[in-house]
Amino acid sequence: MREDIKLNDQAVVISDKLRHCLQGIYDPDIELDIYNLGLVYEINLDQEGVCRLVMTFTDMGCSCADTLPDEIVQKLLTIEEITKVKIEVVWSPVWKITRISRFGRIALGISPK
Repeated sequence: MREDIKLNDQAVVISDKLRHCLQGIYDPDIELDIYNLGLVYEINLDQEGVCRLVMTFTDMGCSCADTLPDEIVQKLLTIEEITKVKIEVVWSPVWKITRISRFGRIALGISPK
């Protein structure tokens, strides 16, 4: 899991499943997954299986802001330990291009530094 995504202890246990799931959800405008794009800030999972995911978008006018959260919910619900998903969209801290992972930079043709 990326070091810049905050996980609670319950989420750490399933971090590989979370990473795999998030890498399968793409921002349709940028054509990069939300994990490598750096849109996810925090994931918490409680004892009842309720997953709270804190995320942002690349900008407030992002065309996928209405549809992407629903896709995230549906994909996360495929993880057996997750029974319910709550998405919290935040605008602070503001997303910056520096949040894109090294892999993501290479995929987009941006310097991987």
